[in-house]
Amino acid sequence: MCVNFKIERELLELGYKKIAGIDEVGRGCLFGPVVAAAVILDHTVQPIEGIDDSKKISKRKRERLARIIFEKASGVGIGFASNIEIDAVNIQSATFKAMKRAIENLPVEPDFLLIDGRTFKNEDISYPCRVIIGGDRKCISIAAASIIAKVVRDELMEIYSNLFPGFFINKNKGYGTKEHFLALKDLGCTLFHRVSFNLKW
Repeated sequence: MCVNFKIERELLELGYKKIAGIDEVGRGCLFGPVVAAAVILDHTVQPIEGIDDSKKISKRKRERLARIIFEKASGVGIGFASNIEIDAVNIQSATFKAMKRAIENLPVEPDFLLIDGRTFKNEDISYPCRVIIGGDRKCISIAAASIIAKVVRDELMEIYSNLFPGFFINKNKGYGTKEHFLALKDLGCTLFHRVSFNLKW
């Protein structure tokens, strides 16, 4: 199944107008926050061409699309959950926190949520929602959110890389590559590593 408007079109026909796609980036990293984005696309105008699962498109194309999404979307919200929160409550709960913050940070209130994943703990969220496995490959609103979350987190990793050059964060984006584990062995954890991830060095 390819990314398209099918799910949004069905919801529009049911009377929903401000449909937010939500996705996150960074669940499996050893370092840094998990970042979530919520995007409400404007379905009254020409669709933004080229939106796809952020993992399928190049860095240059992601950055170009992110600029267009910020410019043309009805609303974009971003939420973070820090490595400290991840260690305190576990990665799944922290991911839910980041997603809720992204929803709360939307400049307009959504009336339906499309969420990438297998489950979503929706306490304190009053909007109707649908959780979609592989949503970033099926639903254009979720794919747009995946692009925003990926671009925002990658830019943050570039900043962290300058602070901790020995970990090559600009290359591995905080994931557990061989060189990242070797750096942990030589340098130890930073304040931004997720110690609950059973880091071995």
